[in-house]
Amino acid sequence: MAIESVKCKIEHHAVLFAYLAKHAIELCKEEGKEAVLEGMTAYGRERGARMAARALARGDELTTMTNQAYGEWKPDFDGQMEFGQLRTEPTLKTYISRCAWCDAWKKHGLLDYGKYYCVNVDNAVYQGFRPDFVCTPTTTALSWGGERCEFDWGHPLTADEARQLADKKKELGTSCMKDFNFHTAHLLHTVGNMLKEMLGAQGEKAVALALEDYVRTFGQEYLDVLEGVDHEQF
Repeated sequence: MAIESVKCKIEHHAVLFAYLAKHAIELCKEEGKEAVLEGMTAYGRERGARMAARALARGDELTTMTNQAYGEWKPDFDGQMEFGQLRTEPTLKTYISRCAWCDAWKKHGLLDYGKYYCVNVDNAVYQGFRPDFVCTPTTTALSWGGERCEFDWGHPLTADEARQLADKKKELGTSCMKDFNFHTAHLLHTVGNMLKEMLGAQGEKAVALALEDYVRTFGQEYLDVLEGVDHEQF
């Protein structure tokens, strides 16, 4: 398959994370779990920082509204995700009732490891966007057995801001989004490096075993394509 035609999807991103978590936890137990969570927090903050940089470059202030507008990804197809707003005031609350990451982990029998992705990623992205922001989960996450994920974003989205958000999303389109070749490469880079840093030789082994499983699941080309992504963008 020509490398240009290899396009990772949410499934590849989700499964790679779960394999990294699986081997880190199997090899290092609680220390492995801690390293995975640290890696995910770093990964989320890097994503949020990129979003903030784009907003500022366009002259937009860092607010809850612009955080919602400058998302870096979209579902692979309509209906893959189900999410929306529960309320906008006194604080914005949102929900996810169908999650493509959960679906991928269930498909591959990896939910017990994939669920660690969800522990702090939304808050980490939000705090990477603006350090004084806090996103609080208000229910048990889908991946941990809950009925749906719910989040309180700590600030209102006024009627005027809701209109601004719709306009801003229309203006931006997909211009600030990255494909899942990028997101999967970023995940491997940041979480993989954190495992190596915190777990040493066992972290190196966990990453190697995760990549073996990933290649066995999807094919070598889905690993090769990650090497073409410019790490300077992370």
